[in-house]
Amino acid sequence: MEPRPIVMPEYPRCVYIEVTNTCNLLCQTCPITFMDLEARDVLSYDKFLAIVSQFPRIERAVLHGIGEPLLNKALPQMISYLKRHKGSHVLFNSNATLLKADWQRSLIEAQLDELRVSLDAATPETYRKIRGAPVFPKIIENLQGMVTTKAALGSTLPKLSLWCTGMKENLAELPDLVRLAARLGIGEVYLQRLVFYDEGQTIGLARADQSLYGLSEQYAEDIIAECERLSQELGVRLEASGATNPRTSLTTDQTDPAPWRACQRPWTVTYVTVNGNILPCCIAPFATRDYQSILLGNLFARPFDEIWNGDRYQEFRSGLQSLQAPSDACAKCGAKWSL
Repeated sequence: MEPRPIVMPEYPRCVYIEVTNTCNLLCQTCPITFMDLEARDVLSYDKFLAIVSQFPRIERAVLHGIGEPLLNKALPQMISYLKRHKGSHVLFNSNATLLKADWQRSLIEAQLDELRVSLDAATPETYRKIRGAPVFPKIIENLQGMVTTKAALGSTLPKLSLWCTGMKENLAELPDLVRLAARLGIGEVYLQRLVFYDEGQTIGLARADQSLYGLSEQYAEDIIAECERLSQELGVRLEASGATNPRTSLTTDQTDPAPWRACQRPWTVTYVTVNGNILPCCIAPFATRDYQSILLGNLFARPFDEIWNGDRYQEFRSGLQSLQAPSDACAKCGAKWSL
């Protein structure tokens, strides 16, 4: 593998901006259910402007991190600003529990490009177990409403997709999730495998014993084959997160001793938390308890041009090209998850 520069003359054109790190659910796969990584907050519009002003060009703006973006009332204003002044492709993930008629119209009028709905189940029972609340019927109603409101306003945007964090609890429901997407008129379903802690964690589902890697390969392959058949039959695209596909996302390359060396994120992307902290990617907070190891600077304390090629970023880029991962988070990210 050719060495990559540790100093980057160009700024990232994909920026993750965490508009809040608060949430209205208690998902068993999310670190904020069990700990506070940072002080809880909702990003003000003024602070949002202070962030985006430091990036001359934002081709892709992702307005989520840890937290539920619809808890930020300024979100439509932020989307509109990015569309008008930056020409950005704007998207975010949501649990869609708050996606009522007013939010539906506001997001459409703001010209949001993509709304990714994290569902993780095709039944109310499994949803409640994984996401900590009996709100599955409400979410389905909200999604039906969004499809109807888009049609009423004559809008093709935002593009809707369903996202499933795959684990032992829910993988068998993936075919039904494809069927559900078809019934709702949603054209894409994404599978992303569970990223887990393995440091003696005993609470929550985000543990090694829930990982898909513990499943029989034949069991997983049969489920994916059924989903692929349904995808063709129902016209719903089945995809995977990162630089992979649903089949290969369920396996790991045991021959690569340092899969993190393929990661491009600290060269192409940056993540700004609600408190201004800079992280290398959106996966890192889910894969380590050593939060200090993934902090690369603070945008409210120092300008981004000093952080982007500062010592911490250079150390991180250098470490990603070595046989020793620069952070525990990188070692646990897995094959192609965050490329």
